[in-house]
Amino acid sequence: MPELPEVETTVRDLQKAILGRKIEDVWSDFKKMVKRPKDFTAFKKEIKGRKIEKVKRRGKNILFELSGGKTLLIHQKLTGHLLLGNWKLKKGSWKPIKPGPLGDPKNRFLHLIFWLDNKKQLALSDLRKFAKVELGDSQEIEGAKGLKTLGPDPLEKSFTFQEFKEILKKKKAKIKQVLMDQTIISGIGNIYSDEILFVAKVHPFKDTSKLNKKELRAIYQAMKEILKKAIDLRGESISDFRDTEGKRGKFDEFRKVYRREGQKCSHCGTIIKRVKLAGRSAHFCPKCQKT
Repeated sequence: MPELPEVETTVRDLQKAILGRKIEDVWSDFKKMVKRPKDFTAFKKEIKGRKIEKVKRRGKNILFELSGGKTLLIHQKLTGHLLLGNWKLKKGSWKPIKPGPLGDPKNRFLHLIFWLDNKKQLALSDLRKFAKVELGDSQEIEGAKGLKTLGPDPLEKSFTFQEFKEILKKKKAKIKQVLMDQTIISGIGNIYSDEILFVAKVHPFKDTSKLNKKELRAIYQAMKEILKKAIDLRGESISDFRDTEGKRGKFDEFRKVYRREGQKCSHCGTIIKRVKLAGRSAHFCPKCQKT
């Protein structure tokens, strides 16, 4: 699933490319993707003619503020990513008009396309079809439970070490689970929780109640460092994520433990392990990250 760095990369690209553009039409071959309004005809009627005034991120959600007080929310879920370009329908499949990154096989699962007034198309590619799309009054969308219950954004300046420490004080769980809980801290998932804990030299199974101040400080600093680094490198494309041009992110070149089980730790040479934790995988170095 695209995490904070991938979603932020997408949002920054869109902010440069589509602000002020008008949505002229929309198409979908999987209308169940649109959760609000449930009738796709109503969705189409409601969104046509609206200008995109602002694009922002909340956790892993992308919010498009539209003219007339409406907001379009897209959560890309497991395999979704937004692309900007031009496609033509050929023999039942959408094909990019020009050769290039949009031709990457990961970009071929187009299930929702918006036509913009600058002749560009904004498309959602989603292999598993889990993405969620909602359109409604801005107050309703932003006040909905899914956004209202999100924890603080780890990259906000207001998210201080003191706040981080206070939040963790109230939780009794394995640190990896806490980092991935969107109601505690928003935006971090499986990839970056592993990478953060490796840099902080903290075992993913360590209970938050047993973390000392030095470890808490190390996690907090690693969180800021890793997420900013991943944004600079335009995200991680080990799975499905591609940026709006269809290109791969480069965080893979920096990744130390996630999906590196059986390989040597870059720091000490110990073999990286993968262990299940509440149905998810935790990757770590058993020597560098002791319980």
